[in-house]
Amino acid sequence: MFQESPQKNKLGLWTSTSLVVGNMIGAGVFLMPATLAAYGSISLVGWVCATIGAFLLAKVFSNLSKLMPQADGGPYAYSREGLGDFAGFLVAWGYWISIWCTNAAIAVSLVSALSTFFPVLAISPLAAILTGLGVIWILTWINTLGIVASGIVQLVTTILKIIPLVIVAIGGLFFMKLKYFLPFNTSGTPDFNAITATTAFTFFAFLGLECATIPSGSVAKPEKTISRATMLGTGLAAIIYILSTVSVMGMIPSNELSKSVTPFADAAVLMWGSSARYWVSAGVAIAAFGALNGWILIQGQTPYAISKDKLFPAVFAKVSSKGVPVLGIVIGSILVSFLMMMNYTKGLVEQFKFLILLTTITVLIPYLFSTAAYVLIKFQRKTARPNNHWAGTILLSSLAFLFSLWAIAGSGQETVYWGFILLMAGLPFYVMILWKRRKEL
Repeated sequence: MFQESPQKNKLGLWTSTSLVVGNMIGAGVFLMPATLAAYGSISLVGWVCATIGAFLLAKVFSNLSKLMPQADGGPYAYSREGLGDFAGFLVAWGYWISIWCTNAAIAVSLVSALSTFFPVLAISPLAAILTGLGVIWILTWINTLGIVASGIVQLVTTILKIIPLVIVAIGGLFFMKLKYFLPFNTSGTPDFNAITATTAFTFFAFLGLECATIPSGSVAKPEKTISRATMLGTGLAAIIYILSTVSVMGMIPSNELSKSVTPFADAAVLMWGSSARYWVSAGVAIAAFGALNGWILIQGQTPYAISKDKLFPAVFAKVSSKGVPVLGIVIGSILVSFLMMMNYTKGLVEQFKFLILLTTITVLIPYLFSTAAYVLIKFQRKTARPNNHWAGTILLSSLAFLFSLWAIAGSGQETVYWGFILLMAGLPFYVMILWKRRKEL
């Protein structure tokens, strides 16, 4: 059973906020302007829509954290409380798989960023694998030292990673040319289709907004801290995302930007010369390092929460003297290591990319289930009195639910299909768990 630790050994507001911001802002955001350039400046409308959706979901998770301040597992705990064991298991199963697939992708992007400083990493698979494994297991070790140690690393790397983004975002305002924002829609598709596509792309940058809710048992004053960290983290990320995208798109013509593999570095070079490419690349590496640290923390906390409810093997519920689910973290890192090595093995590269694409839906499903569970949990707990704004609760839940559906639809038919197959693959495991529980009774 989890051992309650003193308040000084728990995550506070800023470390919780850095968990949200740090897990959202990974290396991928540094490529976002190039991805959106093919659509033109209409992609900025997509950013606004994604931001609105992210705030709706952040508010849902913020309110849920007040209703269930000690709900380890976040989306899993909310889904299970509102919709039952089966829904909770589906959310947890898909979310857990998505975490170690995401961590493998982050490790690969970190190695790629480091290749700017160490070119051998771009040509030697062995060097790349050893570097990736080294980072994964160093961060695994840090996370076994206690959640406070992980939180400190997260806070420091979050500050360091947003520095180049903020510098480019603010500095770029003085180098922008309005003509680069025209034509408005260059995608060749109707405006609504372009907005839907860019909203789906940009919303992926907000995945992780729920992270403060997952280690809730390790957060000081969770009924206040988690709510504030979720909203504050989402707001900070939104400002950085939109401002930096506007600056980069305003400095580089869309036809050049769409072909760039380092858009932020290219923008920095325009402002400060060729040497700026290196400190932006350092920012990408730090972004990946910080995101990997935060998600390794989550990769242990998620199965820990599920196993406490006897919906996962009991081994994941074991904790160290510091209250850390060490085995859960280590098992997850073994899986992450295996997947990361796939990317550097001939014949397995495509499978690696497919797995990363596949997990998109397993991140969005928890949002869908959590918004559905929100109203039910509030009703079950009878926290709403006649003057407690039931209409607002239903409206918030409905809007967040519809946005989640829209994001799922925007991720593509193939992703939805194979994501559903992945979720259903957990059914035999769930049946085995139920059979074991029945035998114990």
